[in-house]
Amino acid sequence: MKGFIIYPTYKIINNVSYICLFGRLENGQSFLTLTEYKPYFFIKESDTEYLNKNITQEPTELTTFRGEPVIKVVVDIPSDIPRLREKLESKSIECYEADIRFAYRYLIDHKLQGGIDIEGDYESDEIDRVYRNPDIVSSNYYPVLKTVSIDIETNKEHNELYCIGMYSEEVDKVFMVTKTESKNYIACKTEEEAIEKFMGAIQELDPDIITGWNLIDFDLKFIYEKCKIYKTACNLGRGNSPIKLTLKESFFMDSKADVPGRVVLDAFNLAKVSFIKLPDYKLDTAAQVILGKRKLITNTGKEKYKEINLLYKEDQDKLAEYNLQDCKLAYEILYKGKLLDLTIQRSLLTGMPLDRVSSSIASLDSVYLKKARERKLVCPSSKFSRKEVQIMGGYVMDSKPGIYDYVLVLDFKSLYPSIMRTFNIDPASYEEKGKKSSIRSPNGAYFKREKGIMPEIIQELWAHREKARIEKNELARYAIKILMNSFFGSLASPLSRFFNMDIGNAITHFGQHIVKLAAKEIEKKEYTVIYQDTDSCFVLAKTDLLEEAEKEGKELQTQLNLFFKEYVKQEYQLESFLEIEYEKCFVRFLMPKLRHGEKGAKKRYAGLLVKEGKEELSFTGIEVVRGDWTKAAKEFQHELLNLIFHKKEITPFIKKYIEDIKKGKKDALLVYRKSIRKNLAGYIKTTPQHVRAARQLKELETRLIEYVVTVEGPEPIQNQKHKIDYDHYIEKQIKPIADSVLVFFNTSTQEILSGNKQSNLFKFA
Repeated sequence: MKGFIIYPTYKIINNVSYICLFGRLENGQSFLTLTEYKPYFFIKESDTEYLNKNITQEPTELTTFRGEPVIKVVVDIPSDIPRLREKLESKSIECYEADIRFAYRYLIDHKLQGGIDIEGDYESDEIDRVYRNPDIVSSNYYPVLKTVSIDIETNKEHNELYCIGMYSEEVDKVFMVTKTESKNYIACKTEEEAIEKFMGAIQELDPDIITGWNLIDFDLKFIYEKCKIYKTACNLGRGNSPIKLTLKESFFMDSKADVPGRVVLDAFNLAKVSFIKLPDYKLDTAAQVILGKRKLITNTGKEKYKEINLLYKEDQDKLAEYNLQDCKLAYEILYKGKLLDLTIQRSLLTGMPLDRVSSSIASLDSVYLKKARERKLVCPSSKFSRKEVQIMGGYVMDSKPGIYDYVLVLDFKSLYPSIMRTFNIDPASYEEKGKKSSIRSPNGAYFKREKGIMPEIIQELWAHREKARIEKNELARYAIKILMNSFFGSLASPLSRFFNMDIGNAITHFGQHIVKLAAKEIEKKEYTVIYQDTDSCFVLAKTDLLEEAEKEGKELQTQLNLFFKEYVKQEYQLESFLEIEYEKCFVRFLMPKLRHGEKGAKKRYAGLLVKEGKEELSFTGIEVVRGDWTKAAKEFQHELLNLIFHKKEITPFIKKYIEDIKKGKKDALLVYRKSIRKNLAGYIKTTPQHVRAARQLKELETRLIEYVVTVEGPEPIQNQKHKIDYDHYIEKQIKPIADSVLVFFNTSTQEILSGNKQSNLFKFA
């Protein structure tokens, strides 16, 4: 029977360790496998004399990366490992793979990637099928999982429950704390009754996934705390198991929910780490962008709770409808927004549980350790170092500021992964002392020529991505791209078991070398490179026709790929997997200057694209796409650049926009939105404006602070008391944007407003 692992864990029964895998079978039934398994780790064979003779030792054919033979140290229960490791490391004995979570140890050893085949006898219990010591092998099974979305409504103080809603394909229910009966909800006389009936409905539905919007820190937290008050277990896990919440009081650390046998996937968190870009992460905003739908109550803050309180008193049917709609919106965002599909794809790629696919270091571990074992290698344990390190960054060229016609953009495809694959950069291939035959990186790090583990992983992922491209499976391609691009960050993190400064710097030094080399080759062909950014080259075309410019871009792509193929073969005697591709041509392009300087800005530009006859404005790093600039600034910049790119007069537009601000016509667009990054008390040396505004609030309901600057300073929009300071917005938001363009025409906003320049100065020939 095929199945999918939802929740890996373990149990100790009579001092014997059992791996427990909860999941969903292809026939729709839930399952649990119980497999007896022994925890273990490794030490070098030469260190066995320091090991207590009562501890089980098993010989192996495995070695460290340096070729040192190791033995397996086997214990009875997982909690024995950290104690034994601490004793050994106190004697300077290195322990290998001693930090791997026990359930994940089993998954890695058996190369399980989420989808599995189970064979064996089973019995029925509160879980449909319970297998004891079955045969389990990996499968490419793509699951159909059961999901429920939940949402609660409370009073403004969040201490009184009004109702709990739950929605899935099979059930939609609202448990209302009321004495009034209705067909639209289940009436419950007390909060306790509503919570108990809700938990019973969860057990009856038996979902694999519990979702919602800001689910852990609000809904689950409230239910969990109420259960403590009523001295009842919060039994939302499979088999009536109680949940565990790790709640963080600060906005700046993620709370976690452990629901035995199930997984909590907060649609709010998934949206933040997905490919979908939202103006903010309110449920109403996400629903509009992803679904084209709205919440039934769109007010926020005090006004929202006024409406909810009124509905609870006067129209509980309407409140139930609102509650259920919120559940349904989060559910549909998870499915129609492809957030769950992407999460499953990432789980199948890495073998990580659904709620941990975003953990890049753990994902690399899961993939790498399986490959290492195939090569009879053991990996080091994580050292958990939190020291700050300085890995060299990617190359960013000082740009040549200006307004240009026909700019070609060529990108290296997955530059860092292709560097690792080409030059065999890998923890297991790293050599502290190089040999004549070794591959030497620009930073002086050496690597063996025998194909490493990372290059093999990347090669396989490359093949999977190409297959996904042919099959037009964009989600799979995106999942592979995320995973491959995470490898460098994982290797360069001090928290990784594979962290090595030389390896991290070898990748970035190669990156800088290759990008600079590309520019030299481009310029040899008498093109001008106006900017380079980590893996991209911006090149002036030699023509003023789009069709001809695109032809030049494709020719450069072919010529550069041939060059790197020959270069890598000649200089390193290796096959090049570096691939540069022509991406696009900006018909009109702006590269701004640094403010108060003549140098070009980095990672900030805008351009006009024409695709299939349709125009599209593209922005990178400038105010239009930055969250901490007002909507007025973004609107102004968008319109200004649109005029510039179409070579139209801009003076009247600038004057009118500033006049509209002064007349109050843009008030709704003058709200700043900025997140606080730490507790308010932590802002001591400086007090930014959004912090000053936040301190005027009685209660922080979110880390995102919305405020306006008034004549008396910043004030939160919830209790603005004074007139907006229009001069502030003109000076700090509008003028800098206008001047960043006007500088190329030897004038400024001030000169335009004073009438010192003729209005037709900006008409383009």
